[in-house]
Amino acid sequence: MDNIIEVLSLNKKFRGFHLDDVTFSLEKGSIMGFIGQNGAGKTTTIKLMLNAIAKSSGQIKILGRDNVMEEVYVKSHIGYVPDEDYFMSNSTLLKHAKALKVFYDNWSEDIFKDYVSKWKLPLNQKISEFSKGMKTKAMFALAFAHQPSLLILDEPTAGLDPVARIEVLDILREFVADGEKSVFFSTHITSDLDKIADYITIIHEGKIIENMSVDKLEEKYILLTGGIEELKGLETQFVGIRKGEITFEGLILREKANKFFKDIKGVKPNIENLLTFSIWGV
Repeated sequence: MDNIIEVLSLNKKFRGFHLDDVTFSLEKGSIMGFIGQNGAGKTTTIKLMLNAIAKSSGQIKILGRDNVMEEVYVKSHIGYVPDEDYFMSNSTLLKHAKALKVFYDNWSEDIFKDYVSKWKLPLNQKISEFSKGMKTKAMFALAFAHQPSLLILDEPTAGLDPVARIEVLDILREFVADGEKSVFFSTHITSDLDKIADYITIIHEGKIIENMSVDKLEEKYILLTGGIEELKGLETQFVGIRKGEITFEGLILREKANKFFKDIKGVKPNIENLLTFSIWGV
């Protein structure tokens, strides 16, 4: 299957922070959850993908095109929804749509109006009067209107109520259903990713520490809970562990659990478990 995103040995150096040799890829027809703590490098990676900042080294290809050398082509096929809105507060959604559509050959007025109607977004009301959730929905409407091949989402659902979040997740599933389009989804709401993600990439302190198919999560890891005495000094075998006075909970490779902790019954970890225990460590 063709890759819609290919990031290879990507580096970006700032004072006090280094995005270090980041490498990952995303197949067409897939949704990738990109997760990590604040300051881990998520937004820096997205800015580099959008060529909003210059990389120190490495390569980024989107739809097989270099994102710097063929920036116009690449950006014309990306729909971007950030956490903070990009609107001019005294303007209207209709004026923003008119300004944006001249840059996109594939702009569909019908798609735009469908989302405006679905989410009851006022076209002629000042953006300053929109709630955060309305602004987020407006950015999605504008992103979908030019029929992108790739959606890059940077914490977009944080301002939405639960019903609207479910609607957006359903739309993302529909978006990739034809097998030709993909979603790169940076979020802190890991429960959203449990519902829709095909792949998970974890970034920590500028480095990729896990990149895997969600289908392989249960196959690779198991979450163990037991009494402290059952650890038997084997804490270092865990990916991450939390210990209380009498009990522990830890994420461990299934093969190590089968070797060292046969008598402890484990449960399937979710994406939040993978993230938190990978960061906590031992």
